[in-house]
Amino acid sequence: MTLRTHRRATGVLAAALGAALLAGCGGSGDGGDAPKTVTLVTHDSFAVSDSVLEKFERESGHTVKVVRAGDAGTAVNQEILSKGNPQGDVFFGVDNTLLSRALDHGIFTPYEAKGLDEVPAELRLDRDRHRVTPVDYGDICVNYDRAWFEKKDLAPPETYDDLLKPAYKDLLVTENAETSSPGLAFLLGSVAEYGDDGWRDYWKKLKANGVEVAGSWEQAYNDRFSGSAAGKGKGDKPLVVSYASSPPAEVLGAEPRPERAPTGVAKGTCFRQVEFAGLLHGAANPEGGKALLDFLIGREFQEDVPLQMFVHPARADAELPELFTRYGETVERPAGLAPEKIAENREDWVKAWSRIALR
Repeated sequence: MTLRTHRRATGVLAAALGAALLAGCGGSGDGGDAPKTVTLVTHDSFAVSDSVLEKFERESGHTVKVVRAGDAGTAVNQEILSKGNPQGDVFFGVDNTLLSRALDHGIFTPYEAKGLDEVPAELRLDRDRHRVTPVDYGDICVNYDRAWFEKKDLAPPETYDDLLKPAYKDLLVTENAETSSPGLAFLLGSVAEYGDDGWRDYWKKLKANGVEVAGSWEQAYNDRFSGSAAGKGKGDKPLVVSYASSPPAEVLGAEPRPERAPTGVAKGTCFRQVEFAGLLHGAANPEGGKALLDFLIGREFQEDVPLQMFVHPARADAELPELFTRYGETVERPAGLAPEKIAENREDWVKAWSRIALR
């Protein structure tokens, strides 16, 4: 993730949902005069507790079918291409780095979800038209493998500038900004840090210092990052672009719990990401889609979010679990860019980034 999940989440936790999440046969328009299957299209890192989802299905009468469509950037692109004939009823996983593209293509139908008044105004980026509903937020930052750096007796990096130092050559893996929302967020963070005139030069230097680009968050974190428990240490990169809330994922299930998480966060490299859900234009089951949006912003799902997708819930009144607050990192001043600036420049920035980072 998104946040993301952990963008925003971990591949292991997402996989743990199992076949139960894919219950319901056929598309969202199957059977009868009033379709009872509601289809959620999302990125690969979406996760929810079985008990929470089952309660929604029981109370609403709708069976949820989850369609995973790759990383967030890929999933958004697929929905744009299928505008008016969507894969499902609700899309979850478009974030503030890609939001303007989705809105400009008109893939969502406005709906004001119940409980939206509990979400801080700064997260409601489409507050006047309600085409999307904020569900969670997280800070995209460079994470580091504590044990690797302690073994090398090397201090981990703290800032964007640090990543250019010879001591960190060939140590960082990030995601492809063309297809991955964390990768795009890391690119936008560099734009916020160095400005229109300086970010390209920064990436040329980062490329010269051996940054590796992976196709998705799952590939970067679980396959290439040495600190990923899910990857069982098979990766050889001790630095990865992930989330400030990723460290609790490495502690979940550990007995006894360590004093600190085995991974840390370079807080001078963070960019805030907000994830949204929306009712897809042309949804076969719009009423079910509206009920699902109410559920995603409802307090029960919101309080399930931290330990499922390892991002912060959008609702201000949602309680955070102790593991999340104890081992997660708080970023006081994450970088950000105005949505209109992202909308105006994103495509050009990504093209320029691709010419530098992928060649």
